[in-house]
Amino acid sequence: MTQNSHRLIKEIKKTVTMDYLLHVPNSVTESNELWPVILFLHGSGERGTDLNKLRQHSLPHIVEKDEGFPFIVISPQCPEDEFWANEKEAVIGIVEYVLANYAADPKRVYLTGLSMGGYGAWHLPADFPDVFAAVAPICGGCNPAKAEALQGLPIWAFHGAKDDVVPLLESQGIVDALLALNADVKLTVYPEGDHDAWTETYNNPDLYKWFLQHSL
Repeated sequence: MTQNSHRLIKEIKKTVTMDYLLHVPNSVTESNELWPVILFLHGSGERGTDLNKLRQHSLPHIVEKDEGFPFIVISPQCPEDEFWANEKEAVIGIVEYVLANYAADPKRVYLTGLSMGGYGAWHLPADFPDVFAAVAPICGGCNPAKAEALQGLPIWAFHGAKDDVVPLLESQGIVDALLALNADVKLTVYPEGDHDAWTETYNNPDLYKWFLQHSL
């Protein structure tokens, strides 16, 4: 017999590269306080190499206008034609760098994203379960089979009922699966909302109050 079974076990290191915007509250140097952190994942339209695309709407747009926004906000940019699922090591690498080099609270790291980033916000915690204290996916979705991997995480999902890009069922399916496991999850549906449900969500102060209710 010339063909036998073998298994290779070898640690492989790789270099990852990703650009990102970083908001640090303008009072951070005046205090010893550790700031809570929000990781924001954008949608497919903001992919590429122009970080100014991220500044145009949603959370990066809010912090662009409010230097005192009371969270450290990390907004990475996904490369052109890629998806967050393929860039998760780089994203987590950015989070780890910020936690190590800024006055950031590792027990209060929150995750949110919209559309493509909404899918990323569902999937990233399943692969890195000990990083995030709470997650707010918007107009995204996830295979309900991942519910077990997410059941220990507080999740507040948002979706527009009239979304014709990502159907509401994409959020509803995973939320229902989590509810069946008695997970800490809730879904806000905007009855007249379409695929821009993030505007109302990120302008809602209750979202940020909810984040701060959770800590690792």
